[in-house]
Amino acid sequence: MFDVIGSLFLALLGYSPSDLEPLQLLSWQETPIFNLPVNQTDPKIQSIINKYLATLKQKNINPQAQGIWLQSDWQELASHQGTKPVSAASLTKIATTLAALGKLGADYQFVTRVYHTGQIQEGILKGDLIVAGNGDPFFVWEEAISIANTLNQLGIREITGNLIVNKKFYMNYESEPEKAVKLLYQALNVDSWTSEITKQFQSLPITTPRPQLTIAGKTSVMRGIPANTKLILIHKSLPLSEILRQMNIYSNNKMAQMLADEVGGASEVARYAIKKTGVAPAEIQLINGSGLGVENRMSPRTASKMLLAIDTLLKPFNLQVLDIFPVAGRDSIGTMENRNLPSGTTVKTGTLNQVSALAGYIALDEERRVWFTIINNGWQIRHFRKQQDQLLQQLTQHWDYSSDKFAEGSESQVYLGDPARNIIQ
Repeated sequence: MFDVIGSLFLALLGYSPSDLEPLQLLSWQETPIFNLPVNQTDPKIQSIINKYLATLKQKNINPQAQGIWLQSDWQELASHQGTKPVSAASLTKIATTLAALGKLGADYQFVTRVYHTGQIQEGILKGDLIVAGNGDPFFVWEEAISIANTLNQLGIREITGNLIVNKKFYMNYESEPEKAVKLLYQALNVDSWTSEITKQFQSLPITTPRPQLTIAGKTSVMRGIPANTKLILIHKSLPLSEILRQMNIYSNNKMAQMLADEVGGASEVARYAIKKTGVAPAEIQLINGSGLGVENRMSPRTASKMLLAIDTLLKPFNLQVLDIFPVAGRDSIGTMENRNLPSGTTVKTGTLNQVSALAGYIALDEERRVWFTIINNGWQIRHFRKQQDQLLQQLTQHWDYSSDKFAEGSESQVYLGDPARNIIQ
């Protein structure tokens, strides 16, 4: 029927069916991208996982309390309790990372503004110095030292008044402003430097001058910016991508909570993760943004799908997941110490007294990636870590993985205490 109607329509237009070229098969339909990258039915993968679970059982560890999920970019490869939500420890930080990237953007920078009251005369600020933060979770000694040097550049050597901060000023992972302002006072008032501050100063580029600044007054916290102030300096944080990298390498709980609070809290982080991954709401239940507490629960599948969602969010910024999570063989600090993971494996660890978790991906080559999540519940943490490492080693051997195939990631051009992020007004 369709052919008859089509012929009549062509006739009205003055064409006959023979005038038309036959439709050719598009070449992209035959390209390798449509060949799924890893064989879903490979029995060897499940055999390796079964042996892993059997090894745990020999140690009287309940296999049903363990969760495993493996998938390619395209499809599920293997699962053991893969959709069951369990205590996930610091895999929660994957959810916080996802929400922060999605809501703020990888290049987002927190802004801290510096004001003063009174007048500056002959190197003396006869008034108060006011520092208004905006929730920067990575404002540490080096950042404060750079502000002190910029104040020197503005001609300020002495402050006769007080040092005042607002409630969103955080320092050295301290979110209580009454404590944060005392830390800032130590950093700006050079006479009060501790050995720890001196050590961090010595880690800065050798051309960094030692600040010359003293503060005579006290510290306090304000509710709002007074009307009689003058803005003299804007300090921009490291880009969010670098902040997240540091948070994940060291699995910093306080940074994670600050970021979760910034984007709406634990419930909003979970809601956003559900939206971006399409998993059932029951598969992720969070009480905070850090993973502290067994009440933070997610399925292994959720963790892997969140990493895939992060990968998508990073592409417009020419970044990859390995740019914001630790990589075996590249990073040997923080949570990567004493691990024997295949080189090039990008991971996020998670540990509580009775939980050991590991999620990430293995890049088999430029096109094929395997995303994995392993969540162990029990008290044998060291044994879990050893078995996780061995499981990934066995899987990479099965796939004939070579560590020289993984990308190093983009080189960071930013550093803590960089005066270029201070903008004089």
